[in-house]
Amino acid sequence: MEPGSDDFLPPPECPVFEPSWAEFRDPLGYIAKIRPIAEKSGICKIRPPADWQPPFAVEVDNFRFTPRIQRLNELEAQTRVKLNYLDQIAKFWEIQGSSLKIPNVERRILDLYSLSKIVVEEGGYEAICKDRRWARVAQRLNYPPGKNIGSLLRSHYERIVYPYEMYQSGANLVQCNTRPFDNEEKDKEYKPHSIPLRQSVQPSKFNSYGRRAKRLQPDPEPTEEDIEKNPELKKLQIYGAGPKMMGLGLMAKDKTLRKKDKEGPECPPTIVVKEELGGDVKVESTSPKTFLESKEELSHSPEPCTKMTMRLRRNHSNAQFIESYVCRMCSRGDEDDKLLLCDGCDDNYHIFCLLPPLPEIPKGVWRCPKCVMAECKRPPEAFGFEQATREYTLQSFGEMADSFKADYFNMPVHMVPTELVEKEFWRLVNSIEEDVTVEYGADIHSKEFGSGFPVSDSKRHLTPEEEEYATSGWNLNVMPVLEQSVLCHINADISGMKVPWLYVGMVFSAFCWHIEDHWSYSINYLHWGEPKTWYGVPSLAAEHLEEVMKKLTPELFDSQPDLLHQLVTLMNPNTLMSHGVPVVRTNQCAGEFVITFPRAYHSGFNQGYNFAEAVNFCTADWLPAGRQCIEHYRRLRRYCVFSHEELICKMAACPEKLDLNLAAAVHKEMFIMVQEERRLRKALLEKGVTEAEREAFELLPDDERQCIKCKTTCFLSALACYDCPDGLVCLSHINDLCKCSSSRQYLRYRYTLDELPAMLHKLKVRAESFDTWANKVRVALEVEDGRKRSLEELRALESEARERRFPNSELLQRLKNCLSEAEACVSRALGLVSGQEAGPHRVAGLQMTLAELRAFLDQMNNLPCAMHQIGDVKGILEQVEAYQAEAREALASLPSSPGLLQSLLERGQQLGVEVPEAQQLQRQVEQAQWLDEVKRTLAPSARRGTLAVMRGLLVAGASVAPSPAVDKARAELQELLTIAERWEEKAHLCLEARQKHPPATLEAIIREAENIPVHLPNIQALKEALAKARAWIADVDEIQNGDHYPCLDDLEGLVAVGRDLPVGLEELRQLELQVLTAHSWREKASKTFLKKNSCYTLLEVLCPCADAGSDSTKRSRWMEKELGLYKSDTELLGLSAQDLRDPGSVIVAFKEGEQKEKEGILQLRRTNSAKPSPLASSTTASSATSICVCGQVPAGVGALQCDLCQDWFHGRCVSVPHLLSSPRPNPTSSPLLAWWEWDTKFLCPLCMRSRRPRLETILALLVALQRLPVRLPEGEALQCLTERAISWQGRARQALASEDVTALLGRLAELRQRLQAEPRPEEPSACPSAPASDPLREGSGKNMPKVQGLLENGDSVTSSEKVALEEGSGKRDLELLSSLLPQLNGPALELPEATRAPLEELLMEGDLLEVTLDENHSIWQLLQAGQSPDLERIRTLLETYYPAAASSEMLPHPSGWFLSLQGLSQPAIKVSAEAAVISRLDWGRILFEAHSRGCWQTSVLCGLLTQRLQFLSGC
Repeated sequence: MEPGSDDFLPPPECPVFEPSWAEFRDPLGYIAKIRPIAEKSGICKIRPPADWQPPFAVEVDNFRFTPRIQRLNELEAQTRVKLNYLDQIAKFWEIQGSSLKIPNVERRILDLYSLSKIVVEEGGYEAICKDRRWARVAQRLNYPPGKNIGSLLRSHYERIVYPYEMYQSGANLVQCNTRPFDNEEKDKEYKPHSIPLRQSVQPSKFNSYGRRAKRLQPDPEPTEEDIEKNPELKKLQIYGAGPKMMGLGLMAKDKTLRKKDKEGPECPPTIVVKEELGGDVKVESTSPKTFLESKEELSHSPEPCTKMTMRLRRNHSNAQFIESYVCRMCSRGDEDDKLLLCDGCDDNYHIFCLLPPLPEIPKGVWRCPKCVMAECKRPPEAFGFEQATREYTLQSFGEMADSFKADYFNMPVHMVPTELVEKEFWRLVNSIEEDVTVEYGADIHSKEFGSGFPVSDSKRHLTPEEEEYATSGWNLNVMPVLEQSVLCHINADISGMKVPWLYVGMVFSAFCWHIEDHWSYSINYLHWGEPKTWYGVPSLAAEHLEEVMKKLTPELFDSQPDLLHQLVTLMNPNTLMSHGVPVVRTNQCAGEFVITFPRAYHSGFNQGYNFAEAVNFCTADWLPAGRQCIEHYRRLRRYCVFSHEELICKMAACPEKLDLNLAAAVHKEMFIMVQEERRLRKALLEKGVTEAEREAFELLPDDERQCIKCKTTCFLSALACYDCPDGLVCLSHINDLCKCSSSRQYLRYRYTLDELPAMLHKLKVRAESFDTWANKVRVALEVEDGRKRSLEELRALESEARERRFPNSELLQRLKNCLSEAEACVSRALGLVSGQEAGPHRVAGLQMTLAELRAFLDQMNNLPCAMHQIGDVKGILEQVEAYQAEAREALASLPSSPGLLQSLLERGQQLGVEVPEAQQLQRQVEQAQWLDEVKRTLAPSARRGTLAVMRGLLVAGASVAPSPAVDKARAELQELLTIAERWEEKAHLCLEARQKHPPATLEAIIREAENIPVHLPNIQALKEALAKARAWIADVDEIQNGDHYPCLDDLEGLVAVGRDLPVGLEELRQLELQVLTAHSWREKASKTFLKKNSCYTLLEVLCPCADAGSDSTKRSRWMEKELGLYKSDTELLGLSAQDLRDPGSVIVAFKEGEQKEKEGILQLRRTNSAKPSPLASSTTASSATSICVCGQVPAGVGALQCDLCQDWFHGRCVSVPHLLSSPRPNPTSSPLLAWWEWDTKFLCPLCMRSRRPRLETILALLVALQRLPVRLPEGEALQCLTERAISWQGRARQALASEDVTALLGRLAELRQRLQAEPRPEEPSACPSAPASDPLREGSGKNMPKVQGLLENGDSVTSSEKVALEEGSGKRDLELLSSLLPQLNGPALELPEATRAPLEELLMEGDLLEVTLDENHSIWQLLQAGQSPDLERIRTLLETYYPAAASSEMLPHPSGWFLSLQGLSQPAIKVSAEAAVISRLDWGRILFEAHSRGCWQTSVLCGLLTQRLQFLSGC
């Protein structure tokens, strides 16, 4: 069967095992456990637990190795036979001067080997031609019928194969004296058909394919110097787990001949002419090997060697020499011109005598049919793997391997399916056309290069994790030397067996069919990389596999009988399976183990780049297989890795160190070995060998104690000769030592025949020690001699098993169980005795019942060991039985005295054993105790119990044994509990109901519930709530009937308390109405006084500002109010919460506050007046400089001075007056030139805290306050403010009514009438050009504030109103008012100082009032008329009030708003030459404006920003 790539059928899978962690801890034990199943397949796979992941310990940077070269189609046995056949045919034709070209038939290469084999099977060439059966030959070669392929095959056979077959059969040779080869080494280095030797050629660096396709291309052959230079070529004969290779079999050429060859090809040295006695001249050839080598060298010379040889012969004059020139076929010497001389043996042949005859003398080297036949019949060389010349690191080898696989399959390496690689591998292996070469880093010594597992040595320190894996039994460095392993008794580190070997594979790299050395186990671990595919055959089919391979490829085994031991031959698993060989397979992935069993053939290949590690191990069950392997090696004459006899004797020498199972197995092997040794020594004695001497064979090197016949390593004995000291033989080959007499031969022995039985006896004692021990244990456990052993004796038996390492058998388990049970009984008995001594203080839950006590005593009696505690247990049982009788008597005489029952119960508790009668006594005692508890609880004199107590009694009564008294008491308790719960529920409804009940209803409920003898929590809570309600009513009566109206805070507190009470109160509704009315009045007053979003409270506005003189306090008030740090005016007045309840204290404090406010404002005016004016050009920031509400120093044009506190502010940061209600004149308006009537009065937001309502509005609030039956602090303050305002109004009227002031007012009225009668100025049609010094033009845009003024409600114009002005009309109004400024002159009146001073003081006091009075306005106009018009203030007000008109020619920066929001200092951008610049916005001032208005909400803040944007854009 020759399977192709498509019909390869994967064999069945081998068993796969997944051990648990408990099983995984004992490696050899687990392998022994799975052996019955796995051994049937030959190999198995083990997946460790998922958490077992050993670190890779190889030093990657220092790991360097030289791989082997593998040509895939030379690995397979049948393919190699075909290739060898092709080599022979090619050599045959090349010897005759022709090169072989294999023809193609039907587009595939012709299989010459199969053609030759089929022709032979069909009867031979003549028979096939006679019967015309070439079509059948074509059919058997799987060629399609009907294409006349048979004739083509006949032609190829006649031309190529038939001449070779004739030479092979010798049909073309005459029966004559032939000169055989002098030795079988002749022409050993012949290179067939210019194909380099498969064993010695280095792989081409440029082309790995088609080696045989280029049959005429010569390749260099490695010389002896090459072998000496490459140390890897010396590591040839090696042993161990995994694929191995054999020696190359190279032989160096004769150095003398090489030296001559370098000087030039010379033919004469190939023939030596000697003159013998008598003058005869004799032609003598050199040795065949040298001669052929010389001829081979001459074949490549420029001139044919034949001519030189013939010339030499013609020069000979000796007649005898000439007579030798006769044809070997016809024995004639005529026709000398047609006589050929063989370049191999110097025989002569006529060209017409040859079969077939030659038409002419051939040119070049020619050899006769005899030499050709000898060359063609030469056995092929032993096949093996050659080493590569390149050294790799892991990285470089991996790059090469991955590149090769990716290029071969034309896809990424990880995407190639394993099935595809497997089919392709067997296709390449079976192909004679494709020659794929791969490299395999096999049999790398871990001692030299380092193991993949962590190893405990002194080279480097291991981490705790590495230490754990370094000592693991699954570590391949540890497994061979485990205690249960046989190999631990071998001292030497056998590489590959005891010391792991490493394998670095690439795709298609393979390990061939083989079994392990000495038929041992092997284990392989794949550290990482792509899978490794395995094939296995069980040991039962090992001989069958060998027979099949020998049957299918006898040519290979004829030349190499031990071919399967060389690890160089594969055979397709499908071929084996078709011949009945059971084969299994598996894919070993990274992190998995594969185990091979004794004599289980296995092979496989790598799917790609990977790294594996393998080692051998042997267990006790291997010993018989190891002995059979030695006999097998003896038949094959194969060297042993170690001496099996030495291993057995070494283990027998120390039997106490052996595992019991191992000792039994060693004893069995030792017995067989001793019997065989007796037989062999007896045969030696019968031969006549009587001399003997002791020899310590273990001290000799292995090569000095190997049998020269069978190569077995001797240990027990060997036969040597005094005359032939260089060799020895084992006693199985005593006739093969030498021809010397038996008297000269002597026995070399390790042990005498008397010592061996002694060793055997020690093994037997060790092996049978378990039986002796088991017999003792069996007698002790079964009490066969009638004597119970003590605990100490049983413990000694258990200790003996542990010390002697007996296996864990059923008997040992019984002994352990008996000891455990006995020790538990002793402990329990001691606890029982100590429990009696402890009495009532013993641990609860340790008592046993009487039945358990009797069973415990029976258990102690039944145990096979003596325990003195049995007497103590018997005594306790007697006490319990006596107590039981006494308790029965007491229960029979009920009703007994409760004291007697309790006394008996306590005695029973001290016994430590539960007696049934004690339980009855317990029930009687519990009944009496429960009835007494019920009586005490329900007694009239007792304290009332809670509902929980009642329920607890009922629950306890349920567990008491029933009786008439108990049932009656439970019924009474249940009835009482039901009534109590009903009243408790009613009280709960009263406490939780939305509809509150009046006090009378609650009193009735409480009175009825008082009759129940149970403590009810809800009734008690209802009592407390009723008491609180009565106290609350009393407090209300007291407040309502007092000397003054109650304060709002007191009423609010009473309302809050009353709402929380679960009692319906009529007074609560009245109080709630009063509080609601008071809050309504306060809200109305707040709307009247407070500005929108004001930071002041109503009470603060109504009270005088006692700290008016503190400039720092006034200016930090805005932020302090927001942060809660500012003290209110009431606190500054020194009023506590109790003082606010006393009207007298409020009035006194208010009066004192008025005086403080007046003094403070005077001080502040003096301070602020001393500050430098911001309008001056030299103004700089200093400690005495004014600070605006925005936190900056007001400077230059645009600053306003407060008329009250005299401090300076930015005009844009504060609310400014209207100037005029409308600048356009109308019949009712004032004349435009009456500038004293212009509204230029400015009070800063720190001085003007409220809306300042008119006095009439305040009086209406007071009237409403008088109707309230509640006192409010704001009401008291409002009364004080009203009194202060009326007082000031009276003084102001008095001052205005004086003669001087009346006269001044009259003149002012006349002036106003005169100005009104004058013609009005016409509105200019266009904007007049303002003078260069016009402050409006100079300051436009330059001093524009960064934020809007404070937006206040009232008469002042807000920013939103300013924005709403039409740009066109605002511009015209500004032009009109600006044109009037030069016409303004004054003062309009002359005010004497005596008149001015009182009026200014009155005006200051009036400005302090948070009330609007007409008298205040009159005084202000009069004082204004008495001074020159303040043009700077008017310009500032115009600029502030008409900002869009004043900056109409300014083009706002389109991105200035965005940049300002980002906090960037973007310089202003000029749009044109005339355009001014817009300063960037100050984000902090926008926030300050929002804070001053209380606009922290996002929507309001966005409105502010939008207004500012519209303002700047001029829309």
